[in-house]
Amino acid sequence: MDWGWLRACDGVLSRSQFVELLEGMYAPGGAAAGCVEVGERSVRIRTGDDTWTEVAFAQESGPTKAPERFWRAASEMGAATRERPLKGVRIAIDPGHLGGDWAKMEGRFFQMGRSRPVREGDLTLAVAKKLKPQLEKLGAEVQLLRASNRPVTSDRPKDLRDAAIAEIKGSPTPERIQTQSELFFYRISEIRARAQQVNQRWKPDLVLCLHFNAEEWGEPEHPQLQPRNHLHALVNGCYGAKELEWDDVRSEMLVQLFERTTAEALPLTEAVVGALAEETGLPPFTYFSPNARRVGCTAYVYARNLLANRLYRAPVVFLEPYVMNSEPVWKRVQMGDYSGEKLLDGVPRKSLTNEYASGVTEGLARYYRKVRVKS
Repeated sequence: MDWGWLRACDGVLSRSQFVELLEGMYAPGGAAAGCVEVGERSVRIRTGDDTWTEVAFAQESGPTKAPERFWRAASEMGAATRERPLKGVRIAIDPGHLGGDWAKMEGRFFQMGRSRPVREGDLTLAVAKKLKPQLEKLGAEVQLLRASNRPVTSDRPKDLRDAAIAEIKGSPTPERIQTQSELFFYRISEIRARAQQVNQRWKPDLVLCLHFNAEEWGEPEHPQLQPRNHLHALVNGCYGAKELEWDDVRSEMLVQLFERTTAEALPLTEAVVGALAEETGLPPFTYFSPNARRVGCTAYVYARNLLANRLYRAPVVFLEPYVMNSEPVWKRVQMGDYSGEKLLDGVPRKSLTNEYASGVTEGLARYYRKVRVKS
């Protein structure tokens, strides 16, 4: 793979800045040992089986060089008005997963009897379509990475059959081949196709990844509703040592690090998830697995290495509100979309998708007003 982009990274970060990002956000616990060697004046990065590239640090007391990137931080955009704090901000909205007939393949579907089915991809697309005009009213330039349930990738599971067979250990039965082909389709090919839109076509200042969370629901046709309902958001980070053995993963992590993406993604995410917590009243979710680490100044935000927030070369706000198979969320899906408020268990509530969109819009408005609107 091409590591030539590292040549432009000399002087982008001081040693202390690099170490703080590497150990505090991206590779905690020494996960990068063996592939990233930090010296006093430079860092050596493994760029192949037997090759290393050296990147010079900036002086601790001197200026650093601006990184080469297409996105702009809010502080780089100039002043805006209170009414249009997002003026000129390029935003890509990524409605997570696929709905419609694809939802069952992804396992993001369940239905209770003959009730309205719950499909994550349908819900995220509905939120995205509400968000777009709200953000445009505030001055943003908005693109949806998908505007329907049609996949973005041109691949289909049958096109990935050979790759699936090569991946399978042991006997490649027809069932295993089909399952692996489908995984490659919706978990890798689809996300890479969206990343191509982000990085090569739209080149936004911000990507909003919209998702809904879920607990174990058992059989999709006979699901179990759960009492828990919560909220969290993710920024890219917390890579594991085994992940960083892969050249492409290591390169993608270092792109995020040298482009200083965290400096914009983290405060943006904190602002959005804070407003969403106020709007929804949801408590924070807690990770107990080692592949996520709480970061920032709120209990709602974690660093985690996901394909989308790693491949998208812009600040990503990755949202996971609501538990789709909790009883209150299931009830709200059955209530459908509506204007204003309706009573849910005696409490007036907006529709589920209106509430989600309102919280995100308010959080973005707060962040850009704070940075761009001069008092």
